[in-house]
Amino acid sequence: MSEIKLLKNVQILKGVNQLVIKDDVLIKDRVLISFGKDASNDAKVLGATKINCSGMLLAPCLVDPHSVLEEPISGNIETLSSLCNAAATAGYGRLALLPRSSSWRDRPERLEGFNNLQNEVTIDLWGSFSKDGKENELTSHADLLQHGAIGIAGDDSILPLALLQRGLLLGEVGNKPILIAPRDKDIQGSGVVREGVETLRAGWKPDPIISETIPLAHLLELQNQNPKRSLRVMNISTSTSVEMIKRSAHPPMATVCWWHLIADRSSMSPTDIGWRVSPSIGGKDDREALKQGLKEETLTAISVHSIPLDEEESQLAPEMRIPGIAGHQLVLPLLWQELIIKGNWSIEQLWQALSFGPSRLLDIPQEKLSSGSRRWLLFDPDKSWVQDRKSESSPNAANQPFQNCAIKGKVIDCGLKDL
Repeated sequence: MSEIKLLKNVQILKGVNQLVIKDDVLIKDRVLISFGKDASNDAKVLGATKINCSGMLLAPCLVDPHSVLEEPISGNIETLSSLCNAAATAGYGRLALLPRSSSWRDRPERLEGFNNLQNEVTIDLWGSFSKDGKENELTSHADLLQHGAIGIAGDDSILPLALLQRGLLLGEVGNKPILIAPRDKDIQGSGVVREGVETLRAGWKPDPIISETIPLAHLLELQNQNPKRSLRVMNISTSTSVEMIKRSAHPPMATVCWWHLIADRSSMSPTDIGWRVSPSIGGKDDREALKQGLKEETLTAISVHSIPLDEEESQLAPEMRIPGIAGHQLVLPLLWQELIIKGNWSIEQLWQALSFGPSRLLDIPQEKLSSGSRRWLLFDPDKSWVQDRKSESSPNAANQPFQNCAIKGKVIDCGLKDL
């Protein structure tokens, strides 16, 4: 039996460069049918159920420009199926996965089979810049792109400069995105938290700012020398880096991980799972600069950068644990509170960072609401719920923050999944 709903007086954001309006929307079997007067007229004919959606938002799906999934088929933490389920529940309609995997995505046959699930979440794959991720030999960038890679990427640290320069000069990637993390593992050493007074006071091993700014300077210079290449910078985390990109002659697009926008070393409890992330968590000044960089579009997109860990790994001491955090379902509610409620951002600005910007960074068409489409979400900013990673709609990963905490704001419906 068909489910026909008329969303009354809902806030609507149809797409990029459009303003939020209030109107009625008709949805049948999770498909957008019509807007405004057409929706009201169609609802009468079809006998739709009227739902008061005052204060709620109907908007295009969100886009995650990069996350990690190492065992997509038989993983004991997160699989492609469980990740897509959690992503759709959170309003994400598109996920781009980094090449890191037990079978490193460095050859065409390892890009197959990722969009054969019975759902409509689109999976994009970054092809590996180097063979087996070992950073000493180039893959065939042209072959990877020809067989569906969204772009070419490294892991979570900068590649050797000679290898990077060789790949850029060969030019097999053309104008497709090249995603590189500005992190020098040797400079970071055993550092866990970005250097600062709070880091020393808490007894954490400091990660110097230059572990990010020195490799970033190299990447900016490579972009200047190769203006025809579409370099992307992954997960900027310091205020200095924001300024460096802003001053660059050819500033590349850049992402920032959602966690660095809501947490810093001055605001977390000693037991918080969010201490151990890559790049390292910084201070309040860093967090404010990252938010401002996004608002001014010096930074292009917010990444989820999910790295799922199991229970055993998550219970290790931070300095011994694999860095990473998970939880697609937390991103929109927490950023709504942080950026719109506390920071006076507009809805349009938030969607630029969570949907339109990520699409631009991936060089794909931007999400939009249109008749006949299921690519929409309905968000209720006043809906309260309790974060429970064991719920059916949550990811399977154990390293999710705010466990058993009350969260305000929730995606209550999505065209890609029957919630």
